[in-house]
Amino acid sequence: MSGLLQFVGDWGHALAAVLFAALGIFALRRREEGAEQRPLAVALLLTSCWSLYVSFGGVDKPLTGIGENIRNAAWLLLLFALLRRNGAARGESLLAIGSVYAAVAGIILLQTFTDLIWRQLPTSSDLHRALLHASLVLHLMTAIGSLMLVHHLYVSWPVRERQRVALLLGALAAMWTYDLNLYAIAAFAVDRASDLYALRGPMMALLAPVIGAGMRADMAGRLQLSRALTFQSLSLAAIALYVAVLAATAVLVELVAGPYARLVEIGCVFFLAVSALVLLPSRRLRALWKVQVAKHFFQHRYDYRTEWMRFGDTIGRPGDNALPLGERVAKAVADITDSPAALLMLRAEDGALAFETHWNWQGDRPDGAVVPAPLAALIEQSGWIIDIDRPPNGAGEISAPGWMSLDRRAWALVPLIHFGRLIGAILLARPPIDRRLDWEDFDMLRAAGRQAASYLSEAQGQQALDDAQRFEEFNRRFAFIIHDVKNLVSQLSLLARNAERHADNPDFRADMMLTLKESVGKMNDMLARLSQHNKGRAEEPRPMALRDVAEQVTRTRSRQHAIAVTGHAPPVLADPARVEQIVTHLLQNAIDASNPDSPVELRLSADGTDALLEVIDRGRGMTAEFIRRELFKPFSSSKAGGFGIGAYEARALAQAMGGRIDVESKPGAGSRFTLRLPLALGDFRGKAA
Repeated sequence: MSGLLQFVGDWGHALAAVLFAALGIFALRRREEGAEQRPLAVALLLTSCWSLYVSFGGVDKPLTGIGENIRNAAWLLLLFALLRRNGAARGESLLAIGSVYAAVAGIILLQTFTDLIWRQLPTSSDLHRALLHASLVLHLMTAIGSLMLVHHLYVSWPVRERQRVALLLGALAAMWTYDLNLYAIAAFAVDRASDLYALRGPMMALLAPVIGAGMRADMAGRLQLSRALTFQSLSLAAIALYVAVLAATAVLVELVAGPYARLVEIGCVFFLAVSALVLLPSRRLRALWKVQVAKHFFQHRYDYRTEWMRFGDTIGRPGDNALPLGERVAKAVADITDSPAALLMLRAEDGALAFETHWNWQGDRPDGAVVPAPLAALIEQSGWIIDIDRPPNGAGEISAPGWMSLDRRAWALVPLIHFGRLIGAILLARPPIDRRLDWEDFDMLRAAGRQAASYLSEAQGQQALDDAQRFEEFNRRFAFIIHDVKNLVSQLSLLARNAERHADNPDFRADMMLTLKESVGKMNDMLARLSQHNKGRAEEPRPMALRDVAEQVTRTRSRQHAIAVTGHAPPVLADPARVEQIVTHLLQNAIDASNPDSPVELRLSADGTDALLEVIDRGRGMTAEFIRRELFKPFSSSKAGGFGIGAYEARALAQAMGGRIDVESKPGAGSRFTLRLPLALGDFRGKAA
C-alpha cells in the first residue's frame, strides 16, 4: 500500500470514528421513546470504536477483525429490534426469520474464534493459510446474510412508512455491500485487497451523515439534494480528481524523467497551480460549471424556491445603503439568468418605453435607445419575451428594435406587465456562457417580470398618491391667500386711479398706468382660477396667430430683459389664454437663467403638421439627468422659494391642446424649449396631406 493511500485510510477511519461517536451521543441524548433507540446508540458507538482502532492500529492488528465482528453484531441487533417492533405491530411470527438472525450470529461467533486462532499460528503453516481463507469466507457469508436481512426488513416494512427507515437501511446495505466486494476480492487475491481496506474508512465517513439524516423523523421523505450542495460536492470531487491527476503525474515523471524528475515535478506543480488560480475564480468558468451541473444532474434548470427567495430578498433589501428600487428590480431579474447587467425601461406618456435606470451596464447607451410605442403596444398584447438573437420566423412574432439587435450586449427583453398593462421592460445583458433561451427561461422570466411589475406599479401609485397629497396641500394653502390677494388687487386698483389723477409726468403716468392695469388684470385672472366658485372651462381650441401671442408677451417682459422675436409660423389650433400662459412661463424661466446682457430669442417656424415656438437662452443650462428626473416633476424647483409647478403645468397645458414641449440643454451652453402646437387644419390641410 502506498504512503498516500495509507494516509487517506488512517484519516478516513479517524473521521468516521468522530462522526459515529457524535451520532451515538446524539442518539443517547434523544428523548424519543422506542425499543430501537438504545441498540442504535450502541451500534453507532461500537462502530466508532472499531474505526478509531483501525485508524491507530491498521487492519493487520489482532483486534481489527474482532472489532468488525462486534460492529456487525451490534447492527444486526438493531435490525432485530426493528423487526420485532414491525412484526409486533403487524401480528406476525418471528420464528422463521429469527432463525436466520441466529444463523448469521453463529457465523459471526465462529468467525471470531477463527480470527483468534489463525493469528496465533505461524504464517508459513498450512493451517494458518486454511484458517485465514476460512475467515475470509466467513466474513463473506456474514456480509451476504446481513444484506439478506436488510432486504427482508425493508420489504416487510409498511410501504407508507418506509421513508422512515430508508436512509438507515440504505447506509447499512452500502456498508455490507462494500464488505462483500472487499472479502470476495481478498478470498482470491489477498495481496490486492489492501487498497480496499484503506478506502473503507472514507466510505464509512460518507455513510455517517446518511445515517444521521435517517435518524431524524420523516427526514428520508423530505431530504432532497440541493443544487448548492450538488455544486459544492461536485466541485470537491473535481478538486480530488485534480489532486489524483497531480499525484499520477508525479509518479509518471518519477518513472520517465529519471535524474530530471525533481525539476520536471516542480515545473508541473507550478504550471498546474497557476492554472488553477487563474481559471477557478473566472466567472465564465463558474457559469459553465453551473450550467453543466443543472443540465446533467437536475430535471429543471432552475431551483424555483431558491430563485424566488433570492428575487424577493434582492428587491426588498432594507437599509440606507440599498440600491434604488429600479436598480434592485433590474438586478433581481438579471440574477435569475446570471446576466451581468440590465437596463430598466419604463412606459412614457407617449406609449414608448424609455430608459429609466440600469444595473451594472457598462459603456454608453446607443442614441435613440427606446422601444417605440407601436412595438410596446404589441409587447403589451402578447406578453412575449423577445429573444434578441432569434429573428422572427412567423407573422405573429415580434422583432427587437434595431439598436438592440446591433448591441452585442443585449440578450433578452423581458416585459413588465401588471394586470394586462405594460409598465416597462428589462433588457438583460448576455450571460458569461452564451446560450439560447428555452421554455424554462421564458416561464421563469415571465413570472419574475410580472412580480417586478407589481413592485414598480406600487411604487408609481405611491408616488402619484404623494403628488396628489402635495397638490391638495398646495390648494389648501392657496385657499387661505385668496383673501389677501383680493386686498392686494383692491389696493393696486386704487393706486392706478390715483396715478391717473396725480402723476405729473405724462410718460411716467402712462407707463405706470399700463403696468398697473396689466397687474390688476393678471391678479383678477389668478383670483378667478384660484376661486373655488370658478366653474368656467378653458376655451375650445381655435385658429390663432402664434406670433401675436409671442409679441404680446414680449411687450410685457421687454422692460425687464432684452427679447428678440424672429421667424414666422402659420396659424395654430389652440386656446390663446393657455398659449400665453405657456409662453410667459417659458420666457420668464429663460430670463431668470440668462445674464442681464444676454438676450433671449423667441424663434417661430413650422415643421410639417406642427408650428414651433422656440425659447432660446444662453444661460446656465441643465444636465440631462435634471431634465429627465426633475424638470417636469411637480414641486421640484431649482429656484429659491419656487413652487416647482411651472414646467409641469406648461407641459400639461400643451398636451391638453394636442401639442408638446421638447427640451435641449447643456450645462454652460444655454437651453432651448420648443413648444409644438398643431396647425389649423383649415389653412394647412393640403400641406399636411
